[in-house]
Amino acid sequence: MTFPISRRGLIAGVGALAAAPAFAATTAPDLALVLDYVESQKTTGFLIVRDGETLVERNWPLPAEAAQFRTVFVHGTSPDGALLEDVASQQKSFVAVLVAIAIDKGLIDVERPVSDYVGAGWSKASPDQERSIRLIHLLTMSSGLDESLAYVAPPGSAFFYNTPAYAVVKALLAAAARQPLEVITNDWLTQPAGMADTAWRKRPAALANVGNPTGLVTTPRDIARFGQIVLDGGKARDGRRIVSEANLKSLFTRSPTNPAYGRLWWLNGGEETVRAAGRRTPGQLIPAAPADLVAALGASDRKLYVVPSRKLIVVRTGQAAPDPDFDQQLWLRLSKTLG
Repeated sequence: MTFPISRRGLIAGVGALAAAPAFAATTAPDLALVLDYVESQKTTGFLIVRDGETLVERNWPLPAEAAQFRTVFVHGTSPDGALLEDVASQQKSFVAVLVAIAIDKGLIDVERPVSDYVGAGWSKASPDQERSIRLIHLLTMSSGLDESLAYVAPPGSAFFYNTPAYAVVKALLAAAARQPLEVITNDWLTQPAGMADTAWRKRPAALANVGNPTGLVTTPRDIARFGQIVLDGGKARDGRRIVSEANLKSLFTRSPTNPAYGRLWWLNGGEETVRAAGRRTPGQLIPAAPADLVAALGASDRKLYVVPSRKLIVVRTGQAAPDPDFDQQLWLRLSKTLG
C-alpha cells in the first residue's frame, strides 16, 4: 500500500501506524503552516490523528547541541525511527488512567485516606493532618502539602502543582494491586492498547531532585494510541475494554481549586486557569483550542491534546519550544488548517 505525500513531504513513516485498526491512512490537508512552525520549535516528534486516520507523522533528529537533553531524556530509538523519550509530567495522565482502572477493579477508593494504602508516615504532616489527605487530593493537586511533603494548608483548599506528592500515587497503586507499577502498567494498559514502546525507566541523576525517580519512556505513536483510548470511551483498538467509560470520564471533572485541571489531566474551556507554576489567569487554558480539549502535558512542551468533538489527537515531543506561547500559536495554526 502507498500513502499520499504532499508537495512538501508532510507525511513520513505513516504506514506502520496505519496498519493498526485505529489508524488508517488518509489524504492530508496542506499542513505546511503547522509543520513549518512545529519544526522551528525544537520538536522531535509530531503526529495528528483525526477520526482514526493519521493525517501527518514526522520525526526529527536531535541536533548536536542537544547533548544534555539526550542524556537526560532520551533512551534510544524505536523501530519506526522515533526517539524513545521520558515525557516528563505527561506520565501523570497515564497514571490517572491506571487509577481509574484500579477503581474498576475495586482496589481503591479516591475518597479514602492515602495512608490506608501506603501506611502512616508517608508525609511530614502530623498523624491527624495526614489522615485528612485523601487520594482525590493527590489526583487534583490539592493535598495541602509542599514539595517536601510538609503540611501547609488544609487538603482541598488550594491548587499547588506538586510532583513529589503526585509520585505517592504510583506507590499507592502498586500497594493496592500488590504488584509493581511496571507490571500493572503492562497488564492493564500498554499491552492491551498495543503500546509496545512504552515503559517505566529509572531516571538519571540529573532528575534526582524532582521527587519522582521513574520516568515514563514512550513514543508519539504510543502516546497517540493512549489518546485514542480516551476518544473511544475506554476501549482498546481491538474493542476490548481497558477502563470503564464512567471512571474515564471522572478524570475530566473540573477540580474545585482549578477549573483547568481534573484528575492529573489538564482541561480547556474553564473560566479561569491556574498554571503549573501557580499563576492564575482568566479564561481557558488554550484560548485558540476547542473548549472540550483535554491534555496530558509534560515539561519541555510534551503534548497530548485530545479533542472529542473533532475526534482529534495531536502529539508533540521534543525539547522546550523557544516560543513561550507555543500552545496558543500551534492551535491558531491547527484551527486554520483543520477547521
